[in-house]
Amino acid sequence: MPPEGLLAFEARRRENLENNAKLLKGTAELGAKMKKATAPLPRPVATRKRKAAEPAVRTRVMPVRQSARLAGANAAPKDALVKLEDVPVELKDREPKRARTNGDLRLSNLQVEGKRWSSTDALASFVQGAQPGVRTFTDEDIEETASGGLESSRRGLGRLTLFTGWQPNDIKITPERVYALTFHPRQDKPVVLAGDKKGTLGFFDGSQATPNYPEDDEEDFDVPLPQVSAFEVHNRTITSIKIPMFDWDSVITSSYDSSIRCLNLPSQVSTQLWAPDDDGDELGISCIDISPEAKDTIIFSTLEGSLGRIDRRSKEKAEIWGLTDNKIGGFSLSPLLPHLVATASLDRTLKIWDLRMIKGEGDLRHPSLLGEHQSRLSVSHASWSRSGHIATSSYDDTVKIYDVSEAAKWKPGHDITDTQMQPTVKIPHNNQTGRWVTILKPQWQTNPADGIDKFAIANMNRFVDVFDKNGKQLAQLDGEGITAVPAVAEFHPVMNWVAGGNGSGKLCLWQ
Repeated sequence: MPPEGLLAFEARRRENLENNAKLLKGTAELGAKMKKATAPLPRPVATRKRKAAEPAVRTRVMPVRQSARLAGANAAPKDALVKLEDVPVELKDREPKRARTNGDLRLSNLQVEGKRWSSTDALASFVQGAQPGVRTFTDEDIEETASGGLESSRRGLGRLTLFTGWQPNDIKITPERVYALTFHPRQDKPVVLAGDKKGTLGFFDGSQATPNYPEDDEEDFDVPLPQVSAFEVHNRTITSIKIPMFDWDSVITSSYDSSIRCLNLPSQVSTQLWAPDDDGDELGISCIDISPEAKDTIIFSTLEGSLGRIDRRSKEKAEIWGLTDNKIGGFSLSPLLPHLVATASLDRTLKIWDLRMIKGEGDLRHPSLLGEHQSRLSVSHASWSRSGHIATSSYDDTVKIYDVSEAAKWKPGHDITDTQMQPTVKIPHNNQTGRWVTILKPQWQTNPADGIDKFAIANMNRFVDVFDKNGKQLAQLDGEGITAVPAVAEFHPVMNWVAGGNGSGKLCLWQ
């Protein structure tokens, strides 16, 4: 016989079942009544025809105003009249993506529509905050200099003047925006090389004969243009130009078309040093550097966040290491310790790697990370000087200088303290280039004749700033006729010559 407690529980359970059944029955009846009350009434049958609506008055619909460039219309002759109605609203007939050209190229001088190239390009606008022509370093700063050596350096660089043979707007070194620039190492005359957005490599000889201007202002005087040579060596943006100090006849270039090429100046033949095995592979190269010790070794970085190494003597595949998921905008090897690499990345970090110790297996192989420093925003470039200082530019509007002269003592496996990776100097600097100005990057002078370690970086107010390793500003280069930011600025390796290229392919040269 079940216990008395169990009988009470069973009775209570049956009572709950009966109550729930009554509730469900009531809910179902209520739902049926509500459904019946809200049912739509039957639609009455129409007894007469509806009056036909009067036709609407047709009005001409004007097309949306749109430029031919955005509409993708093909270029037409100047004397052809193109009606706005004839321009399609849809974006079509865009220029197809330019495929990489493999193999060797026999160069021929660039021709565009029977001319050298068009010289009508101009920067559309500058980012808000830039104040063109407003100096941030003046003669008063030089007068207030307490140090004799610093004052001498400032006065010496302050005497650099803009090339007087032609106005900057007359020296169009490339057809499109300049992305990379360098000097030829020769010291008898300034020879500037520049690479642009479409893969054109331009040459300008700063010693060529300049026009003889008449003493009186003649309106009909036709100023001859300077002689500029230009060759198509890549099919997309040229990102780096390097001339090895041990081989002045070779010009090594990298590009977003995923290739590295070497132009031999005497033969004018451009040879492909490396490209992905599959023509369909996209591995845009953002920067290259050449080891001063292993002269046939080229290091390159990519837009995918990897670092690669190739040997010009061997036909083996490049060794590529994935370092980050973000773009590496720029890097450099230490001039004295070329096994050390400083990378600047979109992940907001400066990192120092040691190529002597490669860790991991397969796709996880990578050099040893010695130390890193994180900025508030992305870091654009890292440039390593012979004195052991690294200069970086960042979108947090600073130029930072790191003293890593003790890096020779650093060893893989030993953590570098945060103090060792802190910048010694932070220089306020407007780096907001926006869409129309090439990213500002500091570039050290490789082997300065005056013995002063210094770097150049463009100024958004249309100058070029020069700083030393201690962050002291030495000069702010300007001149008449500069109408755009000379965003890509570079020192001659030895001489105190500075060049800057802008978004229209124009060149500024200070001597």
